[in-house]
Amino acid sequence: MKPLRIAFISPFYPLKGGIARFSGLLRDALCDRGYDVVPVAFKALYPEFLSQGAVEDAHTADTAFTKEVRLVLYNPLTWYGTIRFIRLLKPDILLAAYWTGVLAPLYYVLRRLTGIKIVVLLHNLTSHESFFFDTIMRRLLAASTDGILTLSNVVAQEAGIAMPIIPSILLFHPLYEPEVGMPSLSDARTALNLDEHSPVLLFFGYVRRYKGLDMMLRAMPEILKREPALRLVVAGQFHESIEMYRELVEQLGIEGSVDLYPGYVSRERSVLFFAAADAVVLPYRSATQSGVVQLAYGHGLPVIVTPAGALPEMVRHGETGWVARHCSSEGLAQVVGEFLDSRENLTTMRSAIETFRHDYSWKAFADAAGSFLEAEVSRKVT
Repeated sequence: MKPLRIAFISPFYPLKGGIARFSGLLRDALCDRGYDVVPVAFKALYPEFLSQGAVEDAHTADTAFTKEVRLVLYNPLTWYGTIRFIRLLKPDILLAAYWTGVLAPLYYVLRRLTGIKIVVLLHNLTSHESFFFDTIMRRLLAASTDGILTLSNVVAQEAGIAMPIIPSILLFHPLYEPEVGMPSLSDARTALNLDEHSPVLLFFGYVRRYKGLDMMLRAMPEILKREPALRLVVAGQFHESIEMYRELVEQLGIEGSVDLYPGYVSRERSVLFFAAADAVVLPYRSATQSGVVQLAYGHGLPVIVTPAGALPEMVRHGETGWVARHCSSEGLAQVVGEFLDSRENLTTMRSAIETFRHDYSWKAFADAAGSFLEAEVSRKVT
């Protein structure tokens, strides 16, 4: 029997970011299940002056993109070349990553001009930074979509309200395992000039307002009253002025307790930060799901999160991490206190995290997603 052919429209390596990494791992897992998965990759999402170094390695970018990769989101002229490519490919179904409303016009055009069903992999229904046209884009997406894969209850509920008659399935965000060998805690802390015995919290990934780094910094003076040796390590690309954060650190008098490592963190270097940490902190103001939680679990680390969006769904309080009572500096200070009280039990928590890792594998995700795609191909349009 001919394997299901899936055209997967998404960012892929060497583009940076969690969506590209997620899509690459899902493509591999679907291929392992026996499907014929053909990436239809974006060469660029946004103009260069907005992308802040979107390509992982500028020296390999030209060779890493094949000649078929010509899709540029902000250039509609490239959409029609992609349509021709998809028509020649003759896939059974299109799988399309979606996380921002600006994708809706592209998927509408693809659905209408190829005539091939689209299942949307819905990372977010609403952009983290809302725009006035979000409602219009939701309607456009609803007119383009034949099926929906969601990764959290929050997004599933939003999709159910916005697109109630479209078939959907609630899945989960699989874990990100380390891609290179992890150094020992001692070696990692030596490399980062951290004391081997002090508690270390890691804030990892892009720095945007909704991710609440400023709230975490404002919680630090209260936390340091409890544990003066605690260090907060911040590693990631700043999408706001880093000087604003440096000034806040200075105003709060916590310079000796906060280490900032601005810039994109490669996969090879990221293991150094995770190996050095006791826990990963996500002080978000708002969220759907977060790949950083699954990245932490993949490295065997518990997480400290706010009750924002779907974050509490991903944490078994006291077993795989801690959930603050509210999204505020006071709530963060209190929940970090719970972490400090439980620090002697981190070995036991890692055992619970190991169990969690098996339940949230890429194989389990690909099995469920693949069955949904097969059903959608078979389902007749009504």
